[in-house]
Amino acid sequence: MIVNGHKIEPNADLVGAKLIGADLHGANLIGAKLTRADLTGANLTGADLSHANLQGVGLSGANLTGVKLHYVNLRGADLTGANLSAADLFGTDLIDANLTDANLTEANLTRARIYAADLSHANLTDANLNDANLTDAKRLGAKRLGANLFGVIRRVLQTLNR
Repeated sequence: MIVNGHKIEPNADLVGAKLIGADLHGANLIGAKLTRADLTGANLTGADLSHANLQGVGLSGANLTGVKLHYVNLRGADLTGANLSAADLFGTDLIDANLTDANLTEANLTRARIYAADLSHANLTDANLNDANLTDAKRLGAKRLGANLFGVIRRVLQTLNR
């Protein structure tokens, strides 16, 4: 598949690609390099980006419903207002990511590293945070109804409402 002149395939080199509003639903981007790419408002529903590098990527307002993101590098990513409902983020690195207003309903964040991430107004209803590390996560005023927090590691006094 070719989108905005970029070949969408496993291990693709899409560093800095401009894919704003792109329809990438069901795409196979396993191992792709998307560092600093702009996927603002993109549709990635059901896509597989496992083992991809998305450090510093712009995914604001993107639809990532049911996306597979196993062991993905999302350090410093902008996921403001993104829909990650039912997404599988097992072992994903979300250090310094902006998840403000993100929808993580029923998302699997097992073993995710969410250090210093901003979770302001994020919806974590029925999310699985088993063994996730929320150390120094900012603004844990997130909606956490029914979230599985078993084994979560966090410094409560240092993280609440920074």
